[in-house]
Amino acid sequence: MPGTQATAREPLRGGPARPKRADALRNIEAIIDAATRLLAMNPEASMNEIAKEAGVGRITLYGHFESRAALLREVADRAIAHSEQELALVDVGGDPRDALGRLLEASWALTHRYGALVIAASQALSPEQLRRAHDEPFARARALLERGREAGEFRDGVSIDWQLSLAQAILHGASAAVHRGDISADEAPALVRDAVLATLTR
Repeated sequence: MPGTQATAREPLRGGPARPKRADALRNIEAIIDAATRLLAMNPEASMNEIAKEAGVGRITLYGHFESRAALLREVADRAIAHSEQELALVDVGGDPRDALGRLLEASWALTHRYGALVIAASQALSPEQLRRAHDEPFARARALLERGREAGEFRDGVSIDWQLSLAQAILHGASAAVHRGDISADEAPALVRDAVLATLTR
């Protein structure tokens, strides 16, 4: 999905766009990083809170992002692109259970990093954009579930959509548990993997 153009170039009045200065680019990156951290924990984080976390003033923040929705779109676009890149690196070959385990652990890391950002993004992205954001990760997991069913590894008495929803719920539940202090971030990947595979295995 296309991101906002706030991070690339700024227009000259009556002339072509020119590159942003280095300090402006640093501010933009600081704002996006701060927004990602805060929104991952609290989808209602305000622009004031984001500006404070980024170490910039409100005027600077709004100079780069004209609205909260514009900032949310940029943060969400980056999170989606990064997630797709990371998941594409996961080896999904070989035994379906092992492959799904690797995919779950990689998905956990991304879910924990971005957390409640998906809730915040729903305020700025259209339903179609949100659907597309989930299409590729779901397609990768769906292919593994189908292969595992054919191999007799996974249960086939319920729909794959339900199994995907269950896996997603466990991922988000584990992230929330880490934030509450119920489990550690180091424990979570194995707990997620084992919990999901236990529900899927024949």
